[in-house]
Amino acid sequence: MKFIVASIVSLFLFTGCLKDDSCTPKTVQSETAAMLGYANANGITPTTHSSGMLYQIVNAGAGATPTATSTVTVRYTGKFMDGRVFDSNATGSPISFGLNQVIQGWQLGLPLIKKDGLIKLIIPSSLAYGCAGYGSIPGDAVLYFEVQLIDVQ
Repeated sequence: MKFIVASIVSLFLFTGCLKDDSCTPKTVQSETAAMLGYANANGITPTTHSSGMLYQIVNAGAGATPTATSTVTVRYTGKFMDGRVFDSNATGSPISFGLNQVIQGWQLGLPLIKKDGLIKLIIPSSLAYGCAGYGSIPGDAVLYFEVQLIDVQ
């Protein structure tokens, strides 16, 4: 089971925006209304990050704050804007990886909390997989993640 979860995580998270010269990425501004609509519909009171990503810190945590070179251990759920879950290990074993190995939205969002913190991220496509998409994630997909930061090394 741990291998399956690790495989899923690597498929969805371990690559940032893939470069594809045949498409034009959407702007954060063009996705803001959809992101705010999702927040509203799901009881999220968002703060806007300077990147345009929306987030809500549910629990700030205490202790270590991750940096780009940190190894983080997390539990998370990822959803599309229509509410469909595309990936989750929320009920399984936590998974660890280098923060510099995941999408930019996670790289920007996780340092907003500390160990044992919980954050909700609404990530514009340009900070996720861009217009090219990746695997089962289509191009221009705005993504929602709820991430519990179990440990920071």
